[in-house]
Amino acid sequence: MSLYINNLSKSYKQPVFRDFSISFPEDTITCLLGPSGCGKTTLLNIIGGIIPPDSGSLEGFDNKAFSYVFQEPRLLPWKTVTENIEFVLKRELHARERQKQAEDLIRQVELHGFAGYYPSQLSGGMRQRVSIARAFAIPSDIILMDEPLKGLDVSLKKNLIKWFLDIWKADRRTVIFVTHDVEEALLLGDRVVVLSQAPARVLTHMAIEEPSGTRELESALLKTKKQSLMEALDKNNLSG
Repeated sequence: MSLYINNLSKSYKQPVFRDFSISFPEDTITCLLGPSGCGKTTLLNIIGGIIPPDSGSLEGFDNKAFSYVFQEPRLLPWKTVTENIEFVLKRELHARERQKQAEDLIRQVELHGFAGYYPSQLSGGMRQRVSIARAFAIPSDIILMDEPLKGLDVSLKKNLIKWFLDIWKADRRTVIFVTHDVEEALLLGDRVVVLSQAPARVLTHMAIEEPSGTRELESALLKTKKQSLMEALDKNNLSG
């Protein structure tokens, strides 16, 4: 099954999308790769119902619940790590079950020693781990991720991708991940879609056959795919 966006148009002072169509296979990770300003965040906001399209239709998104991971963790500063996660869990859960689920997620992102800490006491990478755990705590069907690894060093990025994939493999959901970083897309995505400059169109898309969580950027397969993605982005820049 897939989710579809059909003939989407959206303009501000200039058109961001014009008769744009794309599909997202359910229970997989699709990475949207493209230059800054190409409409990636706008697309996420339309999918999540935050802003309306000017025209076009969304098929399969009705009655879907969403959770988000942003570039900034957006945690509640007055709540601890545990409390931030418990806050989004189902209200009808018994208090002990809420605590157990929060503990499990905290352990999966390797923050079990920091459960009682407040966001101000954590590093940026640790706060983003809490944000990832919180996204899975929300009973959502679709996780929208807007450049959550931007500005982090390479080692921390790889660890965050590992923690995210560990949870996702045990609790598969449809993930739409926005980035401008080719290596992030290759390590995380089941499918990578390259968008052009605005008004956005799909320049290329590819499936990553190698299982996520086991990929090495130096492997022959990923080197070849990286080259193809870089070429698509370079052509886009030249045509702009």
